[in-house]
Amino acid sequence: MTTPEDFIAAEAALLDAGRFDDWLALFTDDGHYWVPLQGAAQADPYTHNSIAYEDRLLLQLRIERLKNPRAHSQHPASRCQHVLQRARIESDDAESGEVVLRTPFLYVEARGEQQLMLAGSYRHLLLRTAAGWAIRQKRVDLLTAGQALPAIQLFI
Repeated sequence: MTTPEDFIAAEAALLDAGRFDDWLALFTDDGHYWVPLQGAAQADPYTHNSIAYEDRLLLQLRIERLKNPRAHSQHPASRCQHVLQRARIESDDAESGEVVLRTPFLYVEARGEQQLMLAGSYRHLLLRTAAGWAIRQKRVDLLTAGQALPAIQLFI
């Protein structure tokens, strides 16, 4: 089994390569992708709006939209690059098999002549499974939380 830190780097590489179906396969059945509107100050996705709070079904729908040749937002296609600092384990519960990691990042998304750069930190809740690590929740705390953002096409 790979280390949790290596798993996080491999996850980002899948997104950078546009391998969204393979990325989605990393999530548990009850997994969520969460981008809180208030960033790290937001305690949960229920008492305040979020930029994104998506389960596997919603993630699958977004991926299908990105792959659809008639998706106007993808002409030209968006590309991304994740630049990660070293992931740090915040907690490791051997009994439940859950590990929480925090990873500072820079995210660059390019489409045509436009480029967007975001910074923040990820908080991954990973679950040990027989097949390896799986994402129970990926939380994206943006450094500029609460500020207006342009349309983000891919997954931060």
